[in-house]
Amino acid sequence: MHKEPERIPLRSARMVREGSSTAESARPSAAAVRLKRVEAVVNIAAGSVGRGAGDALREIMHSFGLTAEVAEARPSEIEQALARARAADPDLMVVLAGDGTARLAAEMCGPDGPLLAPLPGGTMNMLPKALYGSHDWREALALALERGEERMISGGEVNGRAFYVAAILGAPALWADAREAVRAMKLWRAILRARRACERAFTGELQFALDGADPRRAEALTLMCPLVSRAGRGQQALEADALDPHGVAEAFRLGLRAAFGGFLGDWRADPSVTLARAQAGQAWAGGRIPAILDGEPHRFPRQVSFSFRPSAFRALAPRLEPPPEPPEAVISDSVKTALE
Repeated sequence: MHKEPERIPLRSARMVREGSSTAESARPSAAAVRLKRVEAVVNIAAGSVGRGAGDALREIMHSFGLTAEVAEARPSEIEQALARARAADPDLMVVLAGDGTARLAAEMCGPDGPLLAPLPGGTMNMLPKALYGSHDWREALALALERGEERMISGGEVNGRAFYVAAILGAPALWADAREAVRAMKLWRAILRARRACERAFTGELQFALDGADPRRAEALTLMCPLVSRAGRGQQALEADALDPHGVAEAFRLGLRAAFGGFLGDWRADPSVTLARAQAGQAWAGGRIPAILDGEPHRFPRQVSFSFRPSAFRALAPRLEPPPEPPEAVISDSVKTALE
């Protein structure tokens, strides 16, 4: 059974959680000591940020002897705020926002840019959870500053669009559209999108080929990065899991194992799942391919290419063993819903 991520054992992190001052006990890691310029971007409308987040972030940074330039932005202003922060050429960029913003910030920083600390400010928080475990953003920031070291993070890309945790290609990704419509309180649109997802279930229309091998057919293909992949840990490659349940009964069984893997065994051991590793590949279908990249829905043409990125960006994060989130936890809730 997968172990729960350890809580931060340091006094300053505990005091952050309790809302107390950390000034008397906060000691930065060796990597944090070298930081001279810090830029932070806060999405004030993100799901789990809360009021006063900018001031709280400044206070935590100050308790570690650091000063941060904090930009508080609305969703329509986030991309410009990130661009300005990156243009300032900081030693560290701190981002408190949702999954899409974390992914964009990582892409902007790249392997040669500043260190990045993506904090959990959204709903799924896939990249922050993969780096810091299931902590709130205050604890995650304290963890990064107190125990963080420079880590080169690998990733992948689909048609040039990057992801750092997991990508999902195929009909189950359509459930992400229904989820987003519900979040926007557009219930009729959610119903229509859910119906479309149901209609495309079990069509098996997605085909793919890994590293030049013969084509295969599946309901969906998930691509997991080494950051969270159990099978791919220590491997410089993507973990490619083909999900191909034949009918409702197999889909229900796979959905249960994905949702309750700790009790029913690893979902990847299900007979309807085939696991492989790949450096690159292609996928194609009869129409546009729905996808989810690190929790964000996308649409691609009927044929796409994907590949592994060995050096994607540098993170300020501790090395947690084992990975803080099991693979089943980083598969989108929309995929679980589609399979249950």
